[in-house]
Amino acid sequence: MITVENLTKTYGQVRALDKVSFQVEEGEVLGFLGPNGAGKTTAMRIITGFMPPTKGRVTVGGLDVEKDNLAVRRLIGYLPENSPLYWDMDVQGYLHFVSEVKGVPRKDRARKVREVMEEVAVTDVRNRTVGKLSKGYKQRVGLAQALLNDPPVLILDEPTVGLDPKQIIEIRELIKSMAGKRTIILSTHILPEVSMVCQRVIIINKGQIAAVDTPGNLTERLQTSRQMEVIVRAPEKDLEQKLRALPGVKGIQISHHENGVLTVVVDSEKGKDLRPAVAQTLVGAGWELYGLRAIEMSLEEIFIQLVTEE
Repeated sequence: MITVENLTKTYGQVRALDKVSFQVEEGEVLGFLGPNGAGKTTAMRIITGFMPPTKGRVTVGGLDVEKDNLAVRRLIGYLPENSPLYWDMDVQGYLHFVSEVKGVPRKDRARKVREVMEEVAVTDVRNRTVGKLSKGYKQRVGLAQALLNDPPVLILDEPTVGLDPKQIIEIRELIKSMAGKRTIILSTHILPEVSMVCQRVIIINKGQIAAVDTPGNLTERLQTSRQMEVIVRAPEKDLEQKLRALPGVKGIQISHHENGVLTVVVDSEKGKDLRPAVAQTLVGAGWELYGLRAIEMSLEEIFIQLVTEE
């Protein structure tokens, strides 16, 4: 649905984007991550036709963003970080105004406004002035304007910034409900949001792509060893001796709890799952095993590893 080829954007001597290329499939939710100044917002503005590239090409639905700018804009619903809202209008009046600007046929406007208000759950505040709404409701109204012309593509730049935890969950669930129905690019600094909402993630740093993959595949590629956490009641020296004797164990770290309960982090070789062997060893020794789980590399750790220079 979206193809980005060798996208480059320069401001004088500053190169905000440097030969960026990626694709987004129809119905996919793609997470766009990067530190401040990495080039995320610049890329989104170029994809949506608000800014021309210095070099490179973007197509949306087979249409060239530069050559068919207006046609591409009709395919895209765009929610920038600062929602384009008119504070002195009521919600319903604002959405009617936007529907006219976006070229929604007159006979369909009332129905479309009603449908998007229901979809983003702002019907109960339809007669309230936009400027008096909470931050969460303002974001919902901003999302409603992006959906008014029923676009197949949504570009959302930091849609949950500044929201409280409850509002973040509500907006996140709303975005998840659109998966498969629309192609979505979601820029965010909230890393757990990506693993909860997005099928794939692009990590961009200093204007270049550092990684493109699913969160699971990134973990597999970057994790140099496997780890597990074991909670057990056992004599510390005997426990350490038995675990270190297991083939494939690279190291262990033990911390203490009350009443002789120990938490042990066991490092093993990449691709080798020692959980069955560890469980069998501990139970066979007659020790009380309270928990055993694999420890996966978090998205935060992946992000830091990819964007931090050694």
